[in-house]
Amino acid sequence: MEKPTHHILVCASFRPTGEPKGKCHRKNSLDFLPYIENEIIDRGLENVIVSSTCCLKLCDEGPVMVVYPENTWYGHVETEEAIDAILDAIEDGATAKEYLL
Repeated sequence: MEKPTHHILVCASFRPTGEPKGKCHRKNSLDFLPYIENEIIDRGLENVIVSSTCCLKLCDEGPVMVVYPENTWYGHVETEEAIDAILDAIEDGATAKEYLL
């Protein structure tokens, strides 16, 4: 695998004890991982990877996603439509302004 051009981080709200707490987890952020992975494949985004993270400390904005290398932080990513908007922005070299933090 080549070095990824984009890395999507999805807050899973895990704390140092490994226990999931917080808004992102309660709003099922981990349930979006398969959808994101499938969309990446379906769109042919071969150099985009996705990872879940510990708490990103923006619980009131959750679920939270971050896209690197742009360091673009998105909040209230609660639907597949929101994820689609973010992936569209990655494809277009833009940002999904309605979800920006």
